[in-house]
Amino acid sequence: MDIKLMVQSTPNPNALKFVLNTPVKTEGNATYKKGDACQDNSLAKTIFGLSNFIKEVYFFDNYITVTQDGTADWDELEEKIRKTILENVAQHNPNFKAEEPKKATPIPAANDNPEIAKINSILDETVRPALQMDGGDLQVIDYQDNTLKIYYQGACGSCPSSSMGTMKAIENLLKDQFNPEIVVELAEGVY
Repeated sequence: MDIKLMVQSTPNPNALKFVLNTPVKTEGNATYKKGDACQDNSLAKTIFGLSNFIKEVYFFDNYITVTQDGTADWDELEEKIRKTILENVAQHNPNFKAEEPKKATPIPAANDNPEIAKINSILDETVRPALQMDGGDLQVIDYQDNTLKIYYQGACGSCPSSSMGTMKAIENLLKDQFNPEIVVELAEGVY
């Protein structure tokens, strides 16, 4: 198959979305914050090796979102990333299993917690598709005492609008569709 790659901007000025006509992750998603965490994914490790300015690499479906620290020249870095992806994606296994991000406290499985399952269902239908279109996603980390802890992934992780605007919109949506007393916060201790 002839591999095609298209680069899209995201609402986050420090993140670009590299969209392919082939899957890069067949199930779930994977977020890497540093190169030495990519043991299960040589393509991610290779992307991190391109520059010290790269601070996150995110894999989902048929795209890779790369986030830099804001000090690199995007034109130069984008071309390096594009070339690296095209040279390495044919050997990339989209069925790789990524380690879950480490959490401050373990989250009960959604199957064991009907509240988290309901929250995830609401987010799947409303918020996640828009975040994924923008090169990111969010993960529910914990829900206790009407407080929902979330973790942004991909382009959303360092986007200025994620920390306040999007989080407030998520909170308002969940107040309306789930629990009027819910408070949404960013999770601490996730890396």
